[in-house]
Amino acid sequence: MPIAESKLSTWAHQGAITAARQTYRAIQTALEAGSSSVAPRGFEVYLQGSYKNDTNVRSDSDVDVVVEFRETFGRDLAALPLEQQRAYALAYQDAAYKLEHFRSGVLSALQNHFGRTAVSRGRKSIKVAPAYRLRADVVPCITFRRYLYFRSLGDQNYVEGIRFDIPSENNRTVINYPKRHYDNGVAKNSPARTNGWYKHTVRMFKNARSKLIDGGAIGQGLAPSYFLECLLFNVPDRCFGGGDEETFYGVLNWLNQANLQNLKCQNGVVNLFGESPEQWSTSQASELIGALVGLWNNS
Repeated sequence: MPIAESKLSTWAHQGAITAARQTYRAIQTALEAGSSSVAPRGFEVYLQGSYKNDTNVRSDSDVDVVVEFRETFGRDLAALPLEQQRAYALAYQDAAYKLEHFRSGVLSALQNHFGRTAVSRGRKSIKVAPAYRLRADVVPCITFRRYLYFRSLGDQNYVEGIRFDIPSENNRTVINYPKRHYDNGVAKNSPARTNGWYKHTVRMFKNARSKLIDGGAIGQGLAPSYFLECLLFNVPDRCFGGGDEETFYGVLNWLNQANLQNLKCQNGVVNLFGESPEQWSTSQASELIGALVGLWNNS
């Protein structure tokens, strides 16, 4: 029998956000207090992840914070013809203040504010554990531009994201597009498209995944929240709405029949599936979908 409407309705509830906001504001305060040591010019601090996207559920804990230095930017010129790459090289010089300088400044400001024992370097982020607040993953990064064309400083176009490096992996570069992810999620959730059902449904599926993990049906790391949200973003708008049972079934039925190979992340730029550490695998997605089908049929 299907999952009960009452259960799905409970799963769709958004988790508490007050503690996340308090943690975010504490991070902002720390960086503003130490702004002179963080960067020679201004920087932008903003949330990303489930608390930013209104898809957080009760099991979500860590707050994801981006600290973006915009005066220095990375770039991808691969799509440009040779003459436009030359025009770019004449227009811009390499920055003197680099990502590693910015990362060190952010780390120092956070340690000075919260204390060294509360702040540590993680694999991808700076881990902050402020007293009496949620933990935070703080990502120092620079702006990234994926150029579509460059004819001159006054005639250029690019897709903007962020770039950060992983020091423990020989400074392997990671490119992400958190603002595009957020904007696309807002658009899909809008009255013109799913009328609020998209984020409502993401929360249902996140709690269904937790149910599967708790029951031992899937492993803890099989379906991270980011990948699950991106997976559901690809489901056509027509599958959302009409009730929790109808929506859950419609979304799951589409996923169970879909060709997953060419799906995109919610940012619309990166392929959801691939070989990089920042991509998912179709086999993992298929395992999740199969387990969700089993949950639906045997609840």
